[in-house]
Amino acid sequence: MKHKRDEGTATAFVVVWLMAAMLLSGLVFDCGMAIASKVSAVDVAQAASRAGARELDVTALRTTGTIRLDPIKAEIAARDWLVRSGINGTWIVTVIGNQVTVTITSAQPTQLLHLAGIEQIPLHASATADAISPAR
Repeated sequence: MKHKRDEGTATAFVVVWLMAAMLLSGLVFDCGMAIASKVSAVDVAQAASRAGARELDVTALRTTGTIRLDPIKAEIAARDWLVRSGINGTWIVTVIGNQVTVTITSAQPTQLLHLAGIEQIPLHASATADAISPAR
């Protein structure tokens, strides 16, 4: 009895499943890294907005008791926090009334998904903090 040779019949099957497994691994790994980067960006945005919200107009507070931000100092404090944090990407600091808003836009480079043509995953984080009365 002669045996048929099966050489190469499973190759296409293995290649397709290997590619699917790599893509799934890339989704899990790279999306996990993107989520971790987003959490970090949100933390930095929150801290920077709180740093800005601490910059009260001391003269108005002492003379009239009015709680009001010094917009220039608030923006500088938030920007300084962002610079010291070393966060990558671009950021916008806005001071409106007694609120400081920090918005960070960045991207997480991919490790495995770049094999599928996805080079980076965009990230966006935003936080707002209000000026409050200092503790007495």
